[in-house]
Amino acid sequence: MDYPKDLKYQKTDEWVKNEDGIATIGISDYAQDSLSDVVFVEFEVEAGDTVKKGDTLATIESVKAAAEVNFPAGGTVIEVNDSLPDAPESLNDEPYGKGWLVKIKLSKVEELDDLMSAADYEAYCQDR
Repeated sequence: MDYPKDLKYQKTDEWVKNEDGIATIGISDYAQDSLSDVVFVEFEVEAGDTVKKGDTLATIESVKAAAEVNFPAGGTVIEVNDSLPDAPESLNDEPYGKGWLVKIKLSKVEELDDLMSAADYEAYCQDR
């Protein structure tokens, strides 16, 4: 499993990379591995939407299960990864690269303080 140290993680397996108040959000390597082969991604938001922490971002379906992805912080959606519905396997192949889900302008950067570090998330995953 890969746990990039420059990211923050949520217990529901989303990751966040904050760059000057712009957060890129995706699912972790642990999540994509647990889901197995991703076959479908449906976004619940579009650019311009205002979202709150905990809102549903997308639904991901795999050969094993379906899972909801939630926002780990609130803000305004500025970009949705429109390539994923046509290439859902990117979530398996590159969950921290081409498999990112959305980018938002954070409304409260301090909401990220509640998230786990890479080391804490790795320990959390190993305990499951």
